[in-house]
Amino acid sequence: MDDHRAIENLLYRYAERIDAGDFEGVAELFRHATIIAASGQHRIEGYEAVLAMYRGFTRLYDDGTPRTQHIVSNARIEVDGDNALAHSRFTVLQATDALALQPIIAGRYEDRFHRVDGAWRFAERAMIPTLYGDVSQHLLQRPEAG
Repeated sequence: MDDHRAIENLLYRYAERIDAGDFEGVAELFRHATIIAASGQHRIEGYEAVLAMYRGFTRLYDDGTPRTQHIVSNARIEVDGDNALAHSRFTVLQATDALALQPIIAGRYEDRFHRVDGAWRFAERAMIPTLYGDVSQHLLQRPEAG
């Protein structure tokens, strides 16, 4: 698999795991990484901190999922040896008993990756939401404005 496809697959793997309610799997993706949230005010580093963040912010339903579909698009990936950058867009759709299917949040990811022992992994993710809809059925607490 070429480098671009391997990195693109990491972007999609995150979406699959969060939509499945697999917070442990999400945290594993960021075990050796930092997530930057709230306009750079918060840096969440490593497995335990990432796991706590997702458990503290994301509502799960009886089926064990957040009832969301994360769409990652417009990925622009730049590889430089064992380092890479990716800029992508995200749109989160949600449907619950109390909320008709609709987009609830959109924005962009700015990711850095490192290749370690031949495999790509996340090094850093900046989550930059730019549009908010009704996140009341998704988030347990509203993120700080950014």
